[in-house]
Amino acid sequence: MLGSIPLAIRYAILALVAILTNLLAQDLTSRLVAGQVGFVISLTLGTAVGLLVKFWLDKRYIFHFRAHDIAHDTATFLLYAATGVATTLVFWGFEIAFHLLFGSVVLRYVGGALGLALGYRLKYALDKRYVFRAVSA
Repeated sequence: MLGSIPLAIRYAILALVAILTNLLAQDLTSRLVAGQVGFVISLTLGTAVGLLVKFWLDKRYIFHFRAHDIAHDTATFLLYAATGVATTLVFWGFEIAFHLLFGSVVLRYVGGALGLALGYRLKYALDKRYVFRAVSA
């Protein structure tokens, strides 16, 4: 079903799924743990959940990647996570800036969504070139 959708649209849809998953994990965590500690934990947990979801979606529906074995899949994930460091800094920068500037949970998540969208644009290029280069067309 997704294969018939143009790549850019497919990537945008799957990025939106990962963004919503990230923000939902953050929101649930923020409801359980209050204050600055809750903010840091929610940002970290949302990032981890978003990373795992995005990796699975990208490798399956964007790059059609099939690992040879668990070691290959693990190495690919570690490289995927490494390329995500710079994009995570973009995401965190936007979310933290919106949090500090506006002091609103809703605007904090708007900043997070903007940061994730910009970061995912860069992430696709990095993943195509360095992570999934052997299997991408």
